[in-house]
Amino acid sequence: MSILQQLVQRAQAAPGRIVLTEGEDERIITAGVRLSQDKVATVTLLGNESVIQEKAAAAGIDLSGVAIIDPRTSALREPLSELLHEIRAKKGMTAEKAYELAGETLWFANLMVKAGHQDGVVSGAIHTTGDVVRTAIQVIGVDKAFKMISSFFLMVLDQPHHPRQGGMVFSDCGLIIDPNAEQLAEIASAAANSYQSLSGKEAKVAMLSFSTHGSAAHAEVEKVSEATRLVKAARPDLSIDGEVQLDAAVIPSIATRKVKDSEVHGEANVLVFPSLEAGNIGYKLVERFSGAKAIGPLLQGLAQPANDLSRGCNADDVYYVAAVTVVQGQL
Repeated sequence: MSILQQLVQRAQAAPGRIVLTEGEDERIITAGVRLSQDKVATVTLLGNESVIQEKAAAAGIDLSGVAIIDPRTSALREPLSELLHEIRAKKGMTAEKAYELAGETLWFANLMVKAGHQDGVVSGAIHTTGDVVRTAIQVIGVDKAFKMISSFFLMVLDQPHHPRQGGMVFSDCGLIIDPNAEQLAEIASAAANSYQSLSGKEAKVAMLSFSTHGSAAHAEVEKVSEATRLVKAARPDLSIDGEVQLDAAVIPSIATRKVKDSEVHGEANVLVFPSLEAGNIGYKLVERFSGAKAIGPLLQGLAQPANDLSRGCNADDVYYVAAVTVVQGQL
């Protein structure tokens, strides 16, 4: 059974309430109905009800079992705007501005989660990652265990030609452009937690670089080496190698030759990239050339579940990101 099937089954065992921000998009409608029919989640679509119904009818989709809310006319707009004003008043937000924002789907959705009306939110099919993350941080907030929000992709390797079967976590491929050593260490710790919570297996972390244990001298190498030291000091429970090149992270025979006293032994399932540039290129190479599924970008470090979608997503992507969001809400 693939990791995606496992996650769907875990979600079905205790379905969560998921609000889908961009409810007027046919991809979102299709995924929302499927999530409801499969009993993965209780789904709420946000948007103009007439538009959603017209698009569903044109696509031959039956909307029974899916709730539709228009934030502009909802009775929840007023109390949610009051909540937003309470949260952001010290930052200068007026009651009038809070009411205006509460009528927008992205803000309304996050406020529903904050207020306890929903267990998680999925956005990003239309909204930019910047808007999705900024709103989640301002409304839901950062988990007390973290100092920042980062992201990861769940890379699903389930094709016959994949030399390794299962799931891997790639982080950070969507948010932190040039993390310093402290930030990179927090990304690694969060990514390890994400892998373990979603897979139920031990995380084996590789801190990636163009150097393996000092084979090259550069400030970027030193950054990864220092980040590795910080993670090991803070998380002695983790199996972690760093700094290591990719081949030493994922091929046991190369790890044996290159990595003295390896804790991962070439079997890394969590890859931590030294920069957003490397991470974004890396996950897309694996996705496009190997046919791996890339689920995300998924957010880690928030107080409650909120996840992002690629604007190039399809209905399957939305379905699986929502299933992951349900599982995150169970933890």
